[in-house]
Amino acid sequence: MSRALKTVVAALAAAAVLSTPAVWLLDGPGPGQFVGATVQAATGVAALVWAVLQGRPTPAVHDSAEHTGPAVATGGGRASSGVTGPADRGGGSATVRNTGAADSDGPGSRAETGVHYYR
Repeated sequence: MSRALKTVVAALAAAAVLSTPAVWLLDGPGPGQFVGATVQAATGVAALVWAVLQGRPTPAVHDSAEHTGPAVATGGGRASSGVTGPADRGGGSATVRNTGAADSDGPGSRAETGVHYYR
């Protein structure tokens, strides 16, 4: 949840806790108004607790590789002179500059230079 949305939820929860229940309770409440005020205040408190307990948003990942050496893969191996990793790492960007050469030799070998996100 973004910080702005968390602030809005917290403000709405505080308003719910203070507004109508206060008016109902200051005007000599009947049993129904007392129950309504209690439920509304509990709902506001629950929303406030929920907003506070939400985790921070995952920061964007920025991957970079610069001035790397060569990547050589042989005999079914894999090598990378750039950026490689899982595709589900979240938002962000990748920068690759002046990477080394990538050479592979043999069946199943893979050498990469640049960016490769796999699934």
